[in-house]
Amino acid sequence: MSLRRLITASERSKLEPFVVATGDASPRDQRDLMERPFFSLAKARRTAPILYEAGDVRVEVHAAPEFGMATIWDADVLIWAASQIVEAENLGFKTSRFLRFTPYQLLTAIGRQTGSRDYKLLKGALARLQSTVIRTTIRNGEHWRRRQFSWINEWEECTTRDGRVEGMEFVLPDWFYRGVVDRSLVLTIDPAYFRLTGGIERWLYRVARKHAGRQPRGWLFEFAHLHEKSGSLAKLADFAFDLRRLSARQPLPGYRLNIERDGRREMLRILPAGLSTGPVDIAVNADGTSGVPAIGTSGVRLSGLRECKPQLTLWPETTIPDLNLESNSESNSCCWPARSVGKRVCGPSSERSKRQPSLPFSRKPGGKP
Repeated sequence: MSLRRLITASERSKLEPFVVATGDASPRDQRDLMERPFFSLAKARRTAPILYEAGDVRVEVHAAPEFGMATIWDADVLIWAASQIVEAENLGFKTSRFLRFTPYQLLTAIGRQTGSRDYKLLKGALARLQSTVIRTTIRNGEHWRRRQFSWINEWEECTTRDGRVEGMEFVLPDWFYRGVVDRSLVLTIDPAYFRLTGGIERWLYRVARKHAGRQPRGWLFEFAHLHEKSGSLAKLADFAFDLRRLSARQPLPGYRLNIERDGRREMLRILPAGLSTGPVDIAVNADGTSGVPAIGTSGVRLSGLRECKPQLTLWPETTIPDLNLESNSESNSCCWPARSVGKRVCGPSSERSKRQPSLPFSRKPGGKP
């Protein structure tokens, strides 16, 4: 225990705190997290690992039995952190992996309520994010070294003498932080994302935003490939049933889901429809398609969508006015040779907006500009 405290103190002592100041930063998501299976899609505790492999990319996610695996709802904390980092850098402030903020700021930004139950749920999310262990080869150099980390290195409540929580701090892993400050690896997302209550529909929106973007003919996925890409514990038949239900309900903000069939193959086409996340610089006219690589996954009785019930009241839907020049340069899967794949354009995002500062701890945001 003393060694752990020594390591923790050493890391924090080397980082200058980034004090969160913006109150309504446009939500941004990290591309790698949008297209690979890093989170549990069910609210029930998951301890079975995620094992995913496609080409040179490998992802392993391991859960601590005490807390379970970090869920796709817990990932809202990371989306919020990425949004604040990008917004602060847009405004010329210095950022770091060491974030200092108020729970109220985080909860309101991701559409949660701010009662005692919600603070308790937030602490549970932070515990899962810290205890979940990720091993991946993504963005680890030309030799594809495997890297291991947790979504949060450490976190702490800042309380007054009477026990009132006045702030929080956490330290993000270097792998995630570098994936956020590299603007080409970040995409804006629709704030209505936080209103999605099902695990599969939340995951599917992120896949849609990453792959389909604003391409006129969208992106086409085979059901079996989506199942493996999700890391879901559901059986393929249950997963396919849930995709059909989603296609009937059309819950994804800015996207339309169509079921297509080619013989015995069942496919899902994701098409842009009334997006609020800004256009790409050059449209892609041909079909984007993704096939089925060999990936190891496990199956269980129920799907993430069936296990996911509404949890918290979320914020009203608004739009994102800023331009996002997205890239859709790669898919971690094989394309079907029977269909033509359009050119994909790579370009960094450019997003500027005016925000009302709201400073916790009476400090300037992120140190000196």
